[in-house]
Amino acid sequence: MPIDNSIVHQIHKKPDGQPASLTLREAELASSEALEQLLAGLIEAYNSKPNKAWGYFHEESGAYPFSGWLQQLIDQELDFVAFSSKASEQLKTLMEGSNLALGGHVLFIRYRQGMTAFMVIALLHHTEGVTVTDDLNVAAARHLDLSSLNMAARINLTEWKQNSSSKNYISFIRGRSGKRVSDYFRDFIGCVEGSNPEEETTTLLQAFSDYVGEASMEPELVKDKTKAMSGYVSSQARAGEQVALEELSGVMDEEQPRAFYDYIRNKDYGLNAEIPADKRTLNNFMRFYGKADGLSISFESHLLGERVEYREGDDALVIKHPPKGLVQQLRDKKR
Repeated sequence: MPIDNSIVHQIHKKPDGQPASLTLREAELASSEALEQLLAGLIEAYNSKPNKAWGYFHEESGAYPFSGWLQQLIDQELDFVAFSSKASEQLKTLMEGSNLALGGHVLFIRYRQGMTAFMVIALLHHTEGVTVTDDLNVAAARHLDLSSLNMAARINLTEWKQNSSSKNYISFIRGRSGKRVSDYFRDFIGCVEGSNPEEETTTLLQAFSDYVGEASMEPELVKDKTKAMSGYVSSQARAGEQVALEELSGVMDEEQPRAFYDYIRNKDYGLNAEIPADKRTLNNFMRFYGKADGLSISFESHLLGERVEYREGDDALVIKHPPKGLVQQLRDKKR
């Protein structure tokens, strides 16, 4: 992933209602292996976050100036240092309005992945650890804690400029459990939430179930298509990319690559050509799970009707060919 521009500034702010301060770096970061490793680790951490939202820019205004500065950067009316400095000032101002906001290092990186240009912005914090030094001593080691990343956004610059109708060119980490702690970061970017990943993924999975059901496919063929569908959607989610319905259709059926895509269009499920994927919704679709009174059962959905049978009449679950390890435990118990 070639890096075009990168810089770090620092916002000093404690969650105590006190004013924040800002330390600005005066020059871009130089290219280095450490910087490339940081970007790779940041993207991996970002993609792994399940609680992301997608959206698009508010119309530029005094309340939402970020997109205007970004356009000036692209038009070369602002250099990267000036752009990031203005943006960091805006973020500091918004953080002062949130008693729960905590300062940190603000990282801006503009990079390319294939033919697509991205901007990633993240608020980073440090954690204390230990290391073994070259002379075999144990010493304290301070490093960036990417595992606790919870304030970050990624903008698909190429899609923003080339697809004016897109509603999903921005993604950002959304507060968990309904918390509104990160709202100021969303407002800093100036993002209007567009597609809901959970709802979009649920609709896609419903369309898939309808498609294979109406086609009266053999169980083995349904299993193959389910595997192909889930594999593609999962890989897109891991990469932080959207699901392209036409591409998904081709993955599911190489001989009739538009069959599923045309089915979705003709049935009018209300899905865009590209949708964000939600891994948790997909995982729930792919597995049945239940736990109660000391009993925990989980199995992949394609096993229902093959190795797992539910008898509604006597409310019983029959498992054929249970795992060998479980069988051995049961035999040992009988002895």
